[in-house]
Amino acid sequence: MKKILSLFIILLLVQQVKSQTDTTSSAKEETVIPPFTLSETDLSNESQSQDVSGLLQASRDIFVSTAGYVFGPARYRVRGYDSRNLTVLMDGITLNDPESGRAYWSSWGGLNDITRYNIVQNGIVSSEYNFGGVGGITEINARPSTFRKQTKFSYSLSNRSYRNRLMFTYATGVTPGGWSLVASVSRRWAQEGYVAGTFYDAWGYFLGVEKQLSKKNSLALTVFGSPTKRGKSGIAVQEAYDLTGNNYYNPYWGYQAGKKRNSRVSNYHQPMITLTDYWKISDKTKLKLAASYWFGKGGSTALNWVEANDPRPDYYRYLPSWYNLIGDSAAADYYAEQWRTNDSYRQVNWDALYFANSKFLYTVKNVDGVQGNDVTGYRSKYIIEDRRNDKSQFQVNGGFTSFLNNNISFYGGFNLNFYQGHQYKMINDLLGGQYWLDIDKYASGDPFKIPAAAQSDLNHPNRLVKEGDIFGYDYDANIQNQDVFGEASFTYRKVDFYMGARFSHTNFWRTGNMRNGHFPLNSYGEGHKNNFFNYGLKGGITYKINGRNYITGNLMYMTRAPYFRDAYISVRTRDFTVDNLKSETIYSGDINYVLRSPAVKARLTLYYTQFKNKTWSRSFYHEALNSFVNYIMTGVDELNTGMELGIEANLSPTISVSGVLGIGQNIYTSRPVATITQDNDAKLLAKDRKVYLENYYVGGMPQTVASLGIRYNAPKYWFIGVNGNYFGNSYLPVNPDRHTEEALSGLPDGDYRIPGVLAQEKLPDGMTVDMFGGKSWRFHHKYTVGFSLSLSNLLNNTGYIMGGYEQLRYDPKNINKFPPKYSYLYGRTFFLNVYFRM
Repeated sequence: MKKILSLFIILLLVQQVKSQTDTTSSAKEETVIPPFTLSETDLSNESQSQDVSGLLQASRDIFVSTAGYVFGPARYRVRGYDSRNLTVLMDGITLNDPESGRAYWSSWGGLNDITRYNIVQNGIVSSEYNFGGVGGITEINARPSTFRKQTKFSYSLSNRSYRNRLMFTYATGVTPGGWSLVASVSRRWAQEGYVAGTFYDAWGYFLGVEKQLSKKNSLALTVFGSPTKRGKSGIAVQEAYDLTGNNYYNPYWGYQAGKKRNSRVSNYHQPMITLTDYWKISDKTKLKLAASYWFGKGGSTALNWVEANDPRPDYYRYLPSWYNLIGDSAAADYYAEQWRTNDSYRQVNWDALYFANSKFLYTVKNVDGVQGNDVTGYRSKYIIEDRRNDKSQFQVNGGFTSFLNNNISFYGGFNLNFYQGHQYKMINDLLGGQYWLDIDKYASGDPFKIPAAAQSDLNHPNRLVKEGDIFGYDYDANIQNQDVFGEASFTYRKVDFYMGARFSHTNFWRTGNMRNGHFPLNSYGEGHKNNFFNYGLKGGITYKINGRNYITGNLMYMTRAPYFRDAYISVRTRDFTVDNLKSETIYSGDINYVLRSPAVKARLTLYYTQFKNKTWSRSFYHEALNSFVNYIMTGVDELNTGMELGIEANLSPTISVSGVLGIGQNIYTSRPVATITQDNDAKLLAKDRKVYLENYYVGGMPQTVASLGIRYNAPKYWFIGVNGNYFGNSYLPVNPDRHTEEALSGLPDGDYRIPGVLAQEKLPDGMTVDMFGGKSWRFHHKYTVGFSLSLSNLLNNTGYIMGGYEQLRYDPKNINKFPPKYSYLYGRTFFLNVYFRM
């Protein structure tokens, strides 16, 4: 690491020797395109990482672009921030999901020709678009009149999530009649992606029309969507990877009639329609008003079962280690051989599920609560359920920009957000059976007695459901938010500074559409409305040493309402929120040195961010309790500190080099309290349980990253480059309950097992090499044909663990009974793009 840092320092010294004195005081960035930022020509802005984040869009900042393209596949997060701290906008409309706070980029997947025209502002920034968060702002510009006249067709070939992509884009530019039209459509597909059983079937479409009503006013209508259906991949314990000899073993699929079938299929289509009015009030003042409607259906399937063996092939009692644990070595050897050689054992056994359903003849008495209405038929023991999250969201947004004079400008805006998310389960496939009985399968040990508490919906007791019917749970998440912000920016010869503020009100509540038998008085109808008033303040200053060297600093203080998904202890079954639910508080600051010259561009940043009063919520199935268990922590504090360094330098007119280094520390700084509940019982499993998380790492990402690259740009429109990358200092996220007094209560003082219970696993460091190149040809000053090729993880490092987690189930007396699950970085992958443009 010292050698890497030394090279960065040498590059800075080289620049100082090569540069000449410049007395210009303007803070405007040089117009020279950074020599090493991945662009459309390089990679077609393809975001094909395993864990796609918001920073994958190209940025003029070398650190941010490298973090997205190079570090993103290893699940690196800039400054350790969760993606809910990055605000994503399209023409001012917020694209972050109100329930979780995160932006899901798959909602506009495949629209690369549209979404590449964006502005990425990293960290605390001055912005005319939104107040933003500590992670910054990404503004996607989809205004039709800003697209130049073009016709473009491209075909891409890859071995990542999909194998093929076709994309067509057409734009008229601004016609003499004042019309602008942009249309784009794409198709992405694969029978199987990099991981076995993961098919991909997706479309993307965009249509934008703008009419100039006068010289100062225009109206635009845009529509986009991305219907996507894909087979998902799961992660497993190391034992499963070792037995199969495959670090990408996927437990979600199995053979049915000789074809691979995935039990976990994601299927989303949620389009957005936006109407925007652009009004240039004067040469110095402009106003933008927009209204949008975002709607559609989405969900993900999974296996469900009742009165039957667990169908998941990687269930811990199906592993050889379980038989070793109970002292049956012969069985352990037998099942180890099954894991190594038998697909019907190590994958989902669809034939066995259909067979079980064909034999379960069952009579349900008093169906729908009608005495004597008895129904006999083949009751499904196994089904595929669809866990749905349909949405309906209406937004009204306004933005105002005014340049008061040559030194002072003002930005302001508002956003009104009305959201309803419909959460429910639906029968996707009865797997050969005739019906599913809609009761809580864990409520009663006697299958022939159905107590009132077992009913999923007391309004429709003993209900038989078939394919397409809703069952299990059904509720609406209602969220309303009103937000207003303002910012003043001041520009002078040696100093620039800005100040901004935001005020917001958030109101959310649950509407139950079923009367749950366990909670008949607290599950049906509109629930309690939760109100939060929040605010934020930010400011920054830039000192211009000269026209090439700058020092900047930024500060932010803000409060944030808890998110709907974190606020309830068991939202599926009842309207109980977390005790003492509070707004989160965020303090953040950074200081930067920025160098901008024709030869070298560099940024060095030191940052500090503290999150206080976060709420942490997870659910998992507990076999001993026969229930889903909800683990909620409040009072979670985190501290993110570190540095970022990015340098790119032109060694000659054709050769450029780059270096990026990020060193961070993301730790817990509090001892939160936990509440533990179960879905089918009002009795608390624990309340105010102290969790000793202080000084443990948040985990889930490399905290240290580095990349060195070199690129050759030939005079005749071809290029080639290579990067060497390093990932280190990564930890598994901990199971919080292993850090409580109760976890150790059954172990005597000084017991040898205590360190294993309390330890946090540090993952091995990793290195990769990436290569990219391309060539373009131009004909008749009008037509362009070209291609680009990227090779990721060129040396095929398949042993780097990029993520995972400690299972929430654990046995302190045998910590290896429920070992961690791991996720590995993809090996060698490629992406080839060929395009024609006119």
